[in-house]
Amino acid sequence: THFTSPIRRYPDVLVHRLIQAEIEKEKIKTEELETLCKHSTHMEILATKAERDSIKLMQIKYMLDKEGEVFDAVISGVIARGVFVEVVENKCEGMVKAKDLPGDYFVHDQKNHSFVGEKTGKKYQLGDKTRVMLVKADKVKKRLDFQVLS
Repeated sequence: THFTSPIRRYPDVLVHRLIQAEIEKEKIKTEELETLCKHSTHMEILATKAERDSIKLMQIKYMLDKEGEVFDAVISGVIARGVFVEVVENKCEGMVKAKDLPGDYFVHDQKNHSFVGEKTGKKYQLGDKTRVMLVKADKVKKRLDFQVLS
């Protein structure tokens, strides 16, 4: 193994200790190892969440004065309540609620990662390019709300 990011250092040290114990024919308690592994996993999950939260906060701060502006975007995610869009020029990501998709009533197609208009057949799916307007940059709710223009 090798040393990598700071969050991975302790698991790497554990691997080195296991290798050393094997070489020296020492016994390591399974319970102790499981506890340490669970703790490392928990800390990695917390670090990942903190990283995502800080990125989202910086995106919102950056976009605060851009409400009403129009951007080229790509649909980066599709869930039952709407689509996530990522602005091409700055990688900021936010949501377009399904009820706000224009021109039709759109039905979520989970299998195909899309929304399909009931009357028009218009489809919004993962990877589609679109134009969006920033409706709200909300620091309290920690989200960017967009509206699809095309």
